[in-house]
Amino acid sequence: MKIEQIYTGCLAQGAYYIESQGEVAIIDPLREVTPYLKRAENDNATIKYIFETHFHADFVSGHVTLSKITGAPIVYGPNANPSFEAIIAEDGQEFALGKLTIKALHTPGHTMESTTYLLKDNNGKDHAIFSGDTLFLGDVGRPDLAQKAADMTQEDLAGILFDSLRTKIMPLADDVVVYPAHGAGSACGKNMMKETVDSLGNQKKMNYALRADMTKEEFIREVTEGLLPPPKYFPLNVKMNREGYEDIGEVLERGSTALEPDAFEIAANETGAVVLDVRHQDEFVKGHIPRSIFIGLNGDFAPWVGALIADTEQPLLLVTPIGKEEETITRLSRVGFDGTIGYLKGGFEHWKKTGKDYDTIMSFSAEEANDKMEESKAAVFDVRKESEYLSEHMVGAENTPLSAINDYLTEFPKDKTFFVHCAGGYRSVIAAAILKSRGIHNLVNVEGGFGAMKNAGAPVTDYVCPTTL
Repeated sequence: MKIEQIYTGCLAQGAYYIESQGEVAIIDPLREVTPYLKRAENDNATIKYIFETHFHADFVSGHVTLSKITGAPIVYGPNANPSFEAIIAEDGQEFALGKLTIKALHTPGHTMESTTYLLKDNNGKDHAIFSGDTLFLGDVGRPDLAQKAADMTQEDLAGILFDSLRTKIMPLADDVVVYPAHGAGSACGKNMMKETVDSLGNQKKMNYALRADMTKEEFIREVTEGLLPPPKYFPLNVKMNREGYEDIGEVLERGSTALEPDAFEIAANETGAVVLDVRHQDEFVKGHIPRSIFIGLNGDFAPWVGALIADTEQPLLLVTPIGKEEETITRLSRVGFDGTIGYLKGGFEHWKKTGKDYDTIMSFSAEEANDKMEESKAAVFDVRKESEYLSEHMVGAENTPLSAINDYLTEFPKDKTFFVHCAGGYRSVIAAAILKSRGIHNLVNVEGGFGAMKNAGAPVTDYVCPTTL
C-alpha cells in the first residue's frame, strides 16, 4: 500500500495518490494532471478511479482531464449532479483497489454531496479517511458555501454536518489517519492547524468541533460564528467543477503568447484586459506599468487573484519574471482564471528600455514611516484581516482589509498623504496597486509592515490572543 499526499502550499490543498498492486486511485486532483500520470508510470501502475469529495469551490479539480486521458471513471458521493459521466456512489458503496478497499461515507453538511472516503487495508481494517472539506485538522468545513444551491440556511447545513461527523466519522477508531483536503490558509475553514496529517484520536481531543459533550446547538453556533464572506470566485469554480472546463493545454497555449510592448499596450486597450504583475513586491514598487495590478507569485497568489479579480472570465495580460510565464498561467488556471491572452516579452525591463511610461509607489522604511506619521499626523490604514487587527494594531490606524478593499475606497483621503501597511509588506503593495488603479495616488507603502513598525517603536495596542476574539 502506498499513500502520497501531494500538497500545494499556495492553495493549502491536499490531493492524494493511493496505489496497491498496480492499481491507483487519485483523490481531489489539481487541474494540471501530469504529476499523477508520471507517478503512475513510475510505479508501472494504472489509474483505476478518480474520487471527488465534493464540488470544490476554491480550485478547479483535474478530474475531467484526468478521466479523459486515462479512461478512469470519476466517482462522486450521493446527491452529486455533474454534467459529465460519473459514478454516483451510494452511501457505503465499496471500491476495490488492489488489495485495498475504498468505502464511500456520505457526510453532507459542507455541501450536500460531500463524501468522505474510508480506506481499508488488505485485512479489512480501517486505515485512513480522506475527509475532503468535511473534517479539517482543527476545524470542519464551513457550512455556508452550498446554501443557495441546497435552498438551506447555513444553520441548516451546520446541523447536518454535526450529524455527519457524529454518525460517520467520530465512531471510527482513534488510530484512523485523517487526510483532509485543506490546511491552514484555506478560505474553506477558519481555524485549521498547520499540520496536514493527523490521527482521528488526536482530532477528537484537539478539534473544537468534535467535543464529545457538544450539543448540536453549540456546534451550529460555534461553526457559523465569525465566518467571513466567501470569495466571489467560489461559485464560478463550483460551476466549472460540475460542468467541465477547457483543457489546460489549450489555456497554456493561448496564454503563452509573447507580446512586444507596443502589441501588449494595444491588446490591453482593445480587450479591456487587466494587466497583472506577478513579480516581487519590491520590484513592483520601483516601477510598473500604469494602472497594472500587483499580486506576487511569492505570496498567496491564486487565492488573492480569485478574491480581488473575482471574474474568472476576465481577460488577463501578464508581467512576470523571465521564465515564470507558464507557472503563472498554470497557477491562474488552478482557480479557474483561463483568460490569459499573453505576456510582456522581455518583462518589465524591456518595457522601460522602449521608453514606455511607468509608475512607482512611494515606499518608506518602518523607521522613516514612524517618524513621518508622528510628524504629520497622517492617516494610517491597516489592510490585514480584521482578526489580525483586533489582536494588535498601531494606535490610531483604521482597518480596511485587503479582501474588501473596494468597499473602503471612500475612506481614503483624496487630498493628503496617507500610509498603508499590512503584516509584512506583501498585501499592502497589492492594496496600493489597486488604489492607484482607482486614481488614488497620495499614498505611502510601509516596507516590512506591522512587524517592522512595531520593532521600530510604533505605538501599538495591547496584544489579544486571536483565539479569544
